[in-house]
Amino acid sequence: MSDTTTPTAQLSAVGVSIWLDDLSRERIASGGLEKLIAERDVVGVTTNPTIFAGALAKGEAYDEQVAKLAASGANVTEAVFAITTDDVRAASDVFRGVYDATAGQDGRVSIEVEPGLAHDAAGTIAQAQQLWDTVDRPNAMIKIPATLEGLEAITEVIGRGISVNVTLIFSLERHRQVIKAYLAGLEKAKAAGIDLSTIRSVASFFVSRVDTETDKRLAEIGTDEAVALKSKLGVANAQLAYRLFEEEFATEQAKALLEAGAHPQRPLWASTGVKDPSLPDTLYVTELAVAGVVNTMPEKTLEATFDHGVIEGDAVTGSYAAADEVFAAIAAAGVDYDDVSAVLEKEGVEKFIVSWNELLDTVTAALEAAK
Repeated sequence: MSDTTTPTAQLSAVGVSIWLDDLSRERIASGGLEKLIAERDVVGVTTNPTIFAGALAKGEAYDEQVAKLAASGANVTEAVFAITTDDVRAASDVFRGVYDATAGQDGRVSIEVEPGLAHDAAGTIAQAQQLWDTVDRPNAMIKIPATLEGLEAITEVIGRGISVNVTLIFSLERHRQVIKAYLAGLEKAKAAGIDLSTIRSVASFFVSRVDTETDKRLAEIGTDEAVALKSKLGVANAQLAYRLFEEEFATEQAKALLEAGAHPQRPLWASTGVKDPSLPDTLYVTELAVAGVVNTMPEKTLEATFDHGVIEGDAVTGSYAAADEVFAAIAAAGVDYDDVSAVLEKEGVEKFIVSWNELLDTVTAALEAAK
């Protein structure tokens, strides 16, 4: 592995798994992904429709496959499915060594169900199974959004022994529901005789978007007290999500499942690229360093962390009282946390649908050109 004195190595030593929030065929084929494993302590990858739309829009890495798909008469949905599952399978093979070395904890590559299925539990379950069977790698993870309908799908999919990355979690209450859905899924898997140790899950808790939405509201309120709270809620929210994780996995139900071979559902810090240029570019990395979590970073954040991140050990478990105070102050200033969370979930699904449609448009154009 890399030099143990680098900030990314120090972050890993704290117990944070660094995953890259990006994937492209060019990155796989060029050896760029292997280089990040060797030199930046990267132990996993997450993808989403926005990432695939970006990858397909630039470069020629997909031309050959698109030409073959066009010649075979594939429609755009079939083509997107083939292209994305091929990338995830190839990336899973690149990470197989990490997967084996960490006994299945890391070396994970996530692929998302179509965002249009966010409010369709049955459709999500069916597509999760299809993606899992098609990628056909034990280190894949299927991403399912934490909508109310998604919760039902998570329980069913975990119950089938499929590893799940739950995405688009913004609120503590929804995080609690996600953990309960995971535990219910483990109960189903156990009843079905599935080896619980083969199932892994992460709960993707979004950080920077919470600040973006809250800061906008604080600016509108405009009092000195409100303005002083700028860029505080994202970190506090995630810190309390970790407290919630500790509490929920200390329950009798969770302890019994862990004793039966199950693993905790690790918190994953998502949306960790800083949106506000006045903030330190490693804020959502250094302030959320703690054992047993994943931080999935865009490459820019990864490089900033490697270059100048200051890792001072566990920044989370001693922070709960201060985080509670931030929550109380935000509420007193007049920001409705539940409304912030609801708006972000709705926007999160909508943004991914827009990206999915861009992906379909890009592939449609490529198929037409290939004909």
